[in-house]
Amino acid sequence: MDIEHLIGQKLLFAFHGKETLSPEIIEAFQKYHPSGISLFRSLNIGTLPQARELTDSLQRLARRLSLPRLLIATDQEGGQLMAVGEGTPLPGNMALGAARSAELARKAGEVLGREMSALGINVNYAPCADVNINPQNPVVGVRSFGENPQLVAELTAAMIEGMQSQGVAATVKHFPGHGDTASDSHHALGTVPHTLERLRAVELPPFAAAFKANAKLVMTAHLGITSIDGADAPPATLSPNIINGLLRRDLGFDGVVITDAMDMKAIRQGDDLREESVRAAKAGADLLLNTSDPQDQARAFEGLWQGCESGQITREELHASVERISRLKKWIDDNSLSYDLSVIQSAEHMQVAREIAERSITLVRDNKSYLPLKLESNKRIAVIVPQPKDLTPADTSSYIQPKLAESIREYHARTDEFVIPYSPSEQESASVLERVREYDAIVMGTINAYAEEKQAEFARNLLNVGKPVIVIAMRLPYDLAVIPQASAYICTYSILEPSMKAVAQALFGHSEMTGSLPVSIPGLS
Repeated sequence: MDIEHLIGQKLLFAFHGKETLSPEIIEAFQKYHPSGISLFRSLNIGTLPQARELTDSLQRLARRLSLPRLLIATDQEGGQLMAVGEGTPLPGNMALGAARSAELARKAGEVLGREMSALGINVNYAPCADVNINPQNPVVGVRSFGENPQLVAELTAAMIEGMQSQGVAATVKHFPGHGDTASDSHHALGTVPHTLERLRAVELPPFAAAFKANAKLVMTAHLGITSIDGADAPPATLSPNIINGLLRRDLGFDGVVITDAMDMKAIRQGDDLREESVRAAKAGADLLLNTSDPQDQARAFEGLWQGCESGQITREELHASVERISRLKKWIDDNSLSYDLSVIQSAEHMQVAREIAERSITLVRDNKSYLPLKLESNKRIAVIVPQPKDLTPADTSSYIQPKLAESIREYHARTDEFVIPYSPSEQESASVLERVREYDAIVMGTINAYAEEKQAEFARNLLNVGKPVIVIAMRLPYDLAVIPQASAYICTYSILEPSMKAVAQALFGHSEMTGSLPVSIPGLS
């Protein structure tokens, strides 16, 4: 390859377009010869046939331009982040942590890999190996398997093995660990103040397990690690000490290093993106994950070109990096499997989702023996759920309406649903509280009330209406810390339909709640 094609192989782009390739992305391929494309739900993915035709179109474009096979990647984690909305609704990593099953994690990986393969997607930005220590973490949460490094390591490795058995390359993220932060690097640079000894004890074991499981890619975090890079630590994505040092030299990773999205605000934007792209490449990143902005795509390419011309990036470094990318593409060529779209949400895959959901349901408290629910047929149940919203850019919850009431109605016909805003106003809260007083039992679903005081206040007021109230934490378990008065408290870790059906089944005593908390709830003894 000439220098232009070598530089292009270090770039991943995105674009707006579902039915056809946009003129902008066709021009970008002609000018910059990128290594591949990241697909996003809002930008690219509608129906399954449409998504498959889009990936085929991309590969046809690459062949027409005499480019190597494209890396086509997406975020299909399960749970709160699903780029392919019509994929099997796997409850997600924290549900797997509650189920405590490496076998199920491996099966989940197989489902993800098989379905991505059917769509022509050959790289999955999953799994998250972050150890979710911090309840205030705004970006990881239920994307983590839990707070125990050994459990996270075991499940991370199992999911990778399952996914890659289907010929789809796994991307373990976010190195060196995003689980103990209180900031979202989509919006600002956060720092991890821990010592290297602490990193080796908590954050790094899941990554070591991932590398032992032969994870093909690792994604860097836009986090500063002060124990490695000092008080003014740059994002790990731009740190030679972290990528070339900790990751490659110390942990021995020789696969492909990909940056987290380069449009995140922890990275300098605008014209400074040229310099940031050079810094990332110089630090040891192989692939730069760029956005759909044609200006940013030009800046990344021009920055790398200038870096090579000036000698900041040596020919040896460039060739070594592209060789790693070429090895990844050869692995995909050698291991790709052929599936048609019928495998997606197949009976076998849906059974895996149901089993994860059922084994994850966790009974934390039932102090007044409300469970199992046993109501006469003329009694009425009120089900209250917040309207889901995307709490971070790494979230697709806004596409979902939880079917909690519908699932409960299968067991008790006289069930009514009340949907409240994620952050209800005083007037909205008062209206619903007044209406549910006439019901015989109340089921309240919460979505991160721990971080949303108005929702927590509503739940606390609900507990004072004088009726049996069962609280179901449908995302993170921490909500009990802000509604400690709850007598009955259950965790599902997911708002997806299998989890809603599983918890309804358990509420009426048709299954046992065998899940275990994968994280500690503050203040819970």
